Amino acid sequence: MMHRRHFIRASLGGLAATAASAWLPAWAQNAPDLGTPALAEPGFRRVRLGGMEVIALLDGVTRRPLGEEFVANAPLTEVKALLASQGLSTDHIDVPYTPFLVVAGHRRILMDTGLGDWGGPTTGRLLANLRAAGFGPDDIDTVLVSHYHGDHINGLRNRAGEYVFRKAKVMAPAAEHAWWMDDARAAQAPAGRMKGLFENARRTFGSMPAGMLQLFEPGAELLPGIRAVQAHGHTPGMSMFEVGSEGQTFIFLADLTNIPSLFARNPDWAVTFDMDAEAARRTRRAAFERIVSRQALVGGFHFPFPAVGRMAALGTGYRFDPLPV
Repeated sequence: MMHRRHFIRASLGGLAATAASAWLPAWAQNAPDLGTPALAEPGFRRVRLGGMEVIALLDGVTRRPLGEEFVANAPLTEVKALLASQGLSTDHIDVPYTPFLVVAGHRRILMDTGLGDWGGPTTGRLLANLRAAGFGPDDIDTVLVSHYHGDHINGLRNRAGEYVFRKAKVMAPAAEHAWWMDDARAAQAPAGRMKGLFENARRTFGSMPAGMLQLFEPGAELLPGIRAVQAHGHTPGMSMFEVGSEGQTFIFLADLTNIPSLFARNPDWAVTFDMDAEAARRTRRAAFERIVSRQALVGGFHFPFPAVGRMAALGTGYRFDPLPV
């Protein structure tokens, strides 16, 4: 007879596999006829921020065909023309995944967790790159979650259902948690990707031990020098995180914008994953205006690695200028 603990783990693993596979579309495994995206080596980048350190940690990259659906409100011809003007491929899109680690004194704060065990062969590199940067999962004392899409939360639990950052407090936006954990809304979710998103959020957070999860409101000071910034639109409760030290500012953008060569250059375009495209558009424009005026350092989850740099106004949109290698 299977031991009860093993049975629970097997059940969690089965649920996880079902939920994660429902969330992850085929392109997360890379399109075989489009080649394999290159992964940066080393997969981490350190940046000083006053008395703190910010470290970009590449979780991986997936390659998907560029189709009509990726930019929901613009003709594919215009999308391709914008990419071509920047010397980028018009056949495919490479989607990077980059969480960030903040080292503040004895604190180790991870912002989002990547795909974990649930992506394709060119993802799931967060832990390896965390170790390459000199840290292990047990060194993380806080995980800040921007929103509940799978590429941001799936790294919290492995296929056995175990918590990867077992010593960490997990902090998440209250509005985001309430939306995804609402029983009536989950029951009414259409089959397919949306149903999978609900199941995946519940797999991740539903059985989290008491005291491990802490919910926060927009504008809250989460830790000394780290503040939550409301960024609703991409999801109902998404948050960005602002880090300040000795007069310097870093802002983790999460999914304020997806690929910057498209959605920063044209902030009115909506990526297919924006749940409320109009709210996301308003949030994006207001946030970029503030960021540029403050000359803040930014980190974008889906920005090309090292995914950290500054935004500059360009025409009716914005340009991402990565820090020099």
